[in-house]
Amino acid sequence: MLLVSVALLFLGCKSLSTQHTKTETPEIQQEISQAAPLKVVFASCNDQDRPQPLWKPIIANDAHTFIWGGDNVYADTADLSKMKNDYQKVRNHPDYAALLAETNILGTWDDHDYGKNDAGAAWEVKEGAKTILLDFLGYSENDPLRKREGVYHSRTIETEAGSVKFILLDTRYFRSPLKESNVEGDRYMAWPKSHEGTVLGEKQWNWLEDELKDNSADFTVIVSSIQFLNYNHGWEKWGNFPSEVAKMYNVLKNAKAKNILFLSGDRHMAEVSVDTEAGLPYPLVDFTSSGLTHTWIDGATEANKYRVSNVVKQLNFGVLLFDFENQEVTFQIRGEDDFLYETFTQQY
Repeated sequence: MLLVSVALLFLGCKSLSTQHTKTETPEIQQEISQAAPLKVVFASCNDQDRPQPLWKPIIANDAHTFIWGGDNVYADTADLSKMKNDYQKVRNHPDYAALLAETNILGTWDDHDYGKNDAGAAWEVKEGAKTILLDFLGYSENDPLRKREGVYHSRTIETEAGSVKFILLDTRYFRSPLKESNVEGDRYMAWPKSHEGTVLGEKQWNWLEDELKDNSADFTVIVSSIQFLNYNHGWEKWGNFPSEVAKMYNVLKNAKAKNILFLSGDRHMAEVSVDTEAGLPYPLVDFTSSGLTHTWIDGATEANKYRVSNVVKQLNFGVLLFDFENQEVTFQIRGEDDFLYETFTQQY
């Protein structure tokens, strides 16, 4: 495998590599301290035409990797020229350009950057939108991801102290139609458990099961643009497809991968949800961060039996600190001026 070395800033340290799985682009060796936890920033819902005040505090966190969780722009168009221009507005922002110059970037998409609100498999420009997304993320022209359907992929960050595997799902390209709700104020409702609709599609499910056979990483992070645990709202969520939720739990229970957790976006708020009865040797965390440029401050807050944090409706981004020595992850919800709204630590 071809090896490319680049210098990246993270707490001033040494001997780190970002490894791509067997079907991905070449390894990238980078530098990090053995003693410090691995720091990753995660965020979503970024309107390119609104003020973008969070790039400076994100840069100040000096993370190794920044993960786009979806709605990276609000294109909402089948015009690929406009979509490309919308992404370029983000790239042209001087603070994002500074982040890009110093930080490893990963990402997936949600609906607005896919091109249409709540769109799924039927969206007619998804192939063109995919190319624009991968170009924006800076993925290689030779990346095998460009030659297959969808944008699902994985990356592994390795340090002297341990490693984290990121599995970035595509909840758009293969997703079946949603069921419109008959409840006032809700947009969608769950299909019956017998419904055979899908979130991921057969190919992606098979790929995910194979990825979760890998037990080499200390932590495994599944990036889903929509929430997995919180099902008690009328918007997009895994809970709209109960059979897919059941399938995911079954896949997780049979996985060899260690210490699996979810990241999600979409909701224009932030929260930490934890399922202590997921059938795993540890609680299952779904960490939601959504609202780089706008949130629903006045929107009602639904009940969520898995919620262990306050709901943050201010502009926000998520920080994850992977402590390999103590086998724990700290989840932080931060906002403007790097204000710390919430922190939660899960022991594994």
